[in-house]
Amino acid sequence: MTETTNVANLRCPWSQTRDKLIQNFHDHEWGKINLEDNYLFEMLVLQLFQSGLNWRVILHKRENFRKAFYDFDPARVATMNELDVHNLMMDSSIIRNRRKIESAIQNAKAVLMIQAKYGSFAKFIQSSIPMQIMHNPEIFEDIPASSDVAKNLAKKMKKEKFTFVGPVIVYSYLQSIGLINDHLECCPFKYQG
Repeated sequence: MTETTNVANLRCPWSQTRDKLIQNFHDHEWGKINLEDNYLFEMLVLQLFQSGLNWRVILHKRENFRKAFYDFDPARVATMNELDVHNLMMDSSIIRNRRKIESAIQNAKAVLMIQAKYGSFAKFIQSSIPMQIMHNPEIFEDIPASSDVAKNLAKKMKKEKFTFVGPVIVYSYLQSIGLINDHLECCPFKYQG
């Protein structure tokens, strides 16, 4: 058996696929801390669009979302208006869900308010989760869908006018930005990054 096969078999089960986008996301982003504000906003938008869908669908449309939402620049997204929403509803390269599109715009406005209040979106997030939480369960079924940390942050975000930020979305969000590391104990990527 080759080293590549061993790594593939040890990866977290959801990333044991031939889909390179899933593998790369698992290996280089998921569970790896990235607290750059535009990245934090990008992951928030992608997670809200993922709600009710498969993450694979979102990753395969990620570049289209980048174009549609101005490379996830919250200042530019916050200026989007009803015509922009209408145009995005006609754009088959993204998920055409009015509530999610409007939520992305509202969340951009909330990010700008947070940046003014806290200095950065990262500082706001870290006021609830100052350092990475490492779970590293033995089996995939032990990874929770939410936690008290996610529930508390979801409440805090809603108070700051974020939308589409329930505790399950927030938990997935925290995994994607690396503040929660749920790589399995056997996964060779659990400590990288």
